[in-house]
Amino acid sequence: MDLSEIWGTVFSFEDYAEILPLVSNSLVAGALLGLVGGMIGIFVMLRDMAFAVHGIAELSFAGAAFALLIGSNVVFGSLVGSVLASLVLGLMGAAAKDRNSIIGVLMPFGLGLGILFLALYQGRSANKFGLLTGQIVAVDTVQLGLLAVCSVIVLVALVAMWRPLTFISVDPAVAAARGVPAGRLSVAFMVVLGLAVALSIQVVGALLVLSLLITPAAAAIRVATNPVVTVGLSVVFAMTSVVGGILLALAGSLPISPYVTTISFLIYLVCRLIAWSRDRVRHSETLAAQAA
Repeated sequence: MDLSEIWGTVFSFEDYAEILPLVSNSLVAGALLGLVGGMIGIFVMLRDMAFAVHGIAELSFAGAAFALLIGSNVVFGSLVGSVLASLVLGLMGAAAKDRNSIIGVLMPFGLGLGILFLALYQGRSANKFGLLTGQIVAVDTVQLGLLAVCSVIVLVALVAMWRPLTFISVDPAVAAARGVPAGRLSVAFMVVLGLAVALSIQVVGALLVLSLLITPAAAAIRVATNPVVTVGLSVVFAMTSVVGGILLALAGSLPISPYVTTISFLIYLVCRLIAWSRDRVRHSETLAAQAA
């Protein structure tokens, strides 16, 4: 395959105007998931739980694969797997050391189960591949409704626990001394995170879920210090990655995940460069002030 054929596989805008109106549900779903991912990603970064996201994703993948095998709703199966994993981590992994060891046990178990269920599945291979790499370009009205309901639940829960959760995430010792119920809040957050992971898998698949729940927040933290601005940027970055990935995926024959992850990574790279440049300027100004 030469370069022109590769380019045609990645980007081909023939009949783009006719295809675009057919994915209105996908664009709405992508915007919702970007909003959820951008908001919850801030707490994932504050609580150093990137590894937990990956662990939950593996159990969510197993649940979705089992639902696919028995002919049930894949989104529902993914949600069940995520919530079960979240409850296990929330109830058993209070300390970071314990949590990481539990995740290390759950990840291969969930991945192994998922692979087993996919091996037993005799349907279309595209359905198998979609669980790993995402397939949001074909969202129907029923799926959109389920995604919207779950997204609203996650957002309402985040808003309700925002202040105390921020407190225990930034300074857990002081929060505990002030009587903040850290244990119950942590379990509640894990369940909400599980829902967000299950929703995100519908976009980028189980293998690349970190690009939606981690990368936008990590990029925002690099360029902003104000909490409100940081959350806003994280949401904008996540929505740009998802919606932009959907629009680009329509122009090619590849899964959506390479487009979403590439946009997300480029945003993070730009933010890193901005932060590096700003730090250099500040360092130069500090040296100049000391010399004066």
